[in-house]
Amino acid sequence: MLNKQGFDLWANDYDRTVQLSEENNEYPFAGYKEILKGIYNEAMQKERSAVLDIGFGTGVLTTRLYENGHQIDGIDFSEEMIAIAQEKMPKARLLQGDITNGLPEPIASSSYDTIISTYALHHLTDEEKTVFIETLLKQLKPDGKIYIGDIAFRTRANLAACRLDNLRHWDEDEFYFAYDEFEEAIAGLCHSEFHPVSHCGGVIVLSKKQG
Repeated sequence: MLNKQGFDLWANDYDRTVQLSEENNEYPFAGYKEILKGIYNEAMQKERSAVLDIGFGTGVLTTRLYENGHQIDGIDFSEEMIAIAQEKMPKARLLQGDITNGLPEPIASSSYDTIISTYALHHLTDEEKTVFIETLLKQLKPDGKIYIGDIAFRTRANLAACRLDNLRHWDEDEFYFAYDEFEEAIAGLCHSEFHPVSHCGGVIVLSKKQG
């Protein structure tokens, strides 16, 4: 798994790397554009909303929301990626931080209509994901939603099959979503849905339980 320095070095070539994988319909980024498009369309249902992006990278998705009048806060691991995104979104509040340590202030004391995370949460272990989701739910407005676009599979068996097909370049230091297990782990915290987009990616939608 890349450390902070690795992500900094990758920053300028990140979008091209993703594009090649996506265009070839290959692990890990097959379905990438469709995943981002779907999350964008959902976030656009509210006008000038407060959006938090976890692991925004170079700002591919949030720049479009920013340009449409949404208030953008974000946290990312890489200072180089933050610099690239900040140039695109000069008025966005973009902070450097490690999500394994929770959320930094002032994000931790803010609330959001929409929380998005694309291709970031697979750096958390399954146990860390559950803890972090509980943290994010506290920042979510009552009718808000969390959209997670990531390397994700309906079942652990689907994940294992993809791994076998991609052993040569499979990243054993990343923790991809097996939705059946993830759904069970967070069942007491929130409502969840899974929308597969490709053989190795999809969108998980979370919302607060009402009443």
